[in-house]
Amino acid sequence: MASPYYTLNAHTAADYAAAAVALMPRGRAWVAGDAASNQAAVNGALAQIWAEFDAAATHVLSLSSPGANPDLLVEWEETLGLSTSTDGLNNEQRGAQVLSRFVGGGGQSEAYFIAFASALGFTIEITVYAPFRAGVATAVGAVYDDDWCYSWGVTVVANTSGFDPSVLIGLLQPMAPAETAVFLL
Repeated sequence: MASPYYTLNAHTAADYAAAAVALMPRGRAWVAGDAASNQAAVNGALAQIWAEFDAAATHVLSLSSPGANPDLLVEWEETLGLSTSTDGLNNEQRGAQVLSRFVGGGGQSEAYFIAFASALGFTIEITVYAPFRAGVATAVGAVYDDDWCYSWGVTVVANTSGFDPSVLIGLLQPMAPAETAVFLL
């Protein structure tokens, strides 16, 4: 699975050969424009090796992205505190979970969590509950006791992710503000 955040492109042998020619000193001893010269043959051979190294390094970097390498999914899930049981999820979904947790650290507002859920393919609404307080609560509002302090109800309006909504709650709960209970409505 490719990273949605960056694209890695390996340089070709022609790129390296052109760069080597451009870096050569000027003068009669340096035949930069002659493709049949020994110098051009050496530059071409070196450029091929550099291009192979570049392709190998690009491949290693592409696999090191969180969630991109199926062989490392379990390790990334353990590192990020995600459930390592597959729960019927395919590798692409598990990789999306890992990547969203990896890049999604931070933010305490409702808008942040709504955007986080949206990145996973959920459209949600968050209802924040608080105990009744004189001067703050209205006569038409519900009356909650202290047990409702720091509670969020999450309503899934739309789900295009293929995840069960309980997966979303499992991702939101550890990221929610301290002592906040997150539950599905």
